[in-house]
Amino acid sequence: MSHANAALTPRHRLRIARLIVDEGWTVVAAAHMFNVSWPTANRWAQRYAAMGVAGMDDRSSRPHRSPNKTDQQLVRKIVHLRWKKRLGPVAIGGKLGLSASTVHAVLVRCRLNKLHHVDVRTGEVIRRYEHATPGAMIHVDVKKLGKIPDGGGSRYVGRQQGNLNIRATAGRPKNNKRGRVAGITFVHTVIDDHSRIAYAEVHANETADTAVGVLRRAVSWFAARGVTVERVLSDNGPAYVSHLWRDACNELGIKPKRTRPYRPQTNGKIERFHRTLADGWAFGKFYNTDSARNNALPGWLHEYNHHRPHTAIGNRPPMSRLTNVPGQYN
Repeated sequence: MSHANAALTPRHRLRIARLIVDEGWTVVAAAHMFNVSWPTANRWAQRYAAMGVAGMDDRSSRPHRSPNKTDQQLVRKIVHLRWKKRLGPVAIGGKLGLSASTVHAVLVRCRLNKLHHVDVRTGEVIRRYEHATPGAMIHVDVKKLGKIPDGGGSRYVGRQQGNLNIRATAGRPKNNKRGRVAGITFVHTVIDDHSRIAYAEVHANETADTAVGVLRRAVSWFAARGVTVERVLSDNGPAYVSHLWRDACNELGIKPKRTRPYRPQTNGKIERFHRTLADGWAFGKFYNTDSARNNALPGWLHEYNHHRPHTAIGNRPPMSRLTNVPGQYN
């Protein structure tokens, strides 16, 4: 292989080969001139005579045949255990009586040594999708958060002080897991499938009336930015399977769709948004009251929609996909 200290680079291989083949030099004379061995000079001369200039490049050292290559039936078993069980080379080798290095070589050859493109639970190849235009599909869901007691929660002030704050907070639930919960906040979230533009509201419940109200206001919010909602995708929560939700969608001219039960991957964009919401807003800083956190939500959403780069859309903010829509930054 050619390297910085190689005696013959591809260019010099060509020179020595031409001296021998085209100009009639002896192999000994050419080898002496380039300070290489006779077999080296002869090899490149023969390669040049047979293949021309293309023969001067390095060739793969891979053998033409591998009589000890892992049997295809074993390869299928390795792939099956990797996909369906997500086992590593050591575990697979233990089941099949193979060395871990052999299993790893098979996984590399089959491009299964890393599982980032395989679903964690089902083992199926991940199929990513994105609707072509804003509003073609919006995702809706509810994120549940524990309320922050007056004075701050245990995440920032510690468990002992957090429990004291919960007991001192007015209006806390009576039956709340030994005083560790101040109540539940329901964040109703909406995200556009194409642009990832997000809309969210904080409420005290997740009933159908509340979910329908959020949908109506979200549709109006998107319409003000030039986006017409055509479909809405939800999970199978009670609010989204209700007749009230169905009737509201019909009234708004939206086609309701639901994910398969126990398949949150289908609604993955909003599931991932909930992680971002939690890290960036809900738990991103210290709030001494629950209302302080709720009041910070609109500012964080503006930052998310208008300024925060999103890796799924080329490291641009979601609103950048509405560049031709008048009033997009209102």
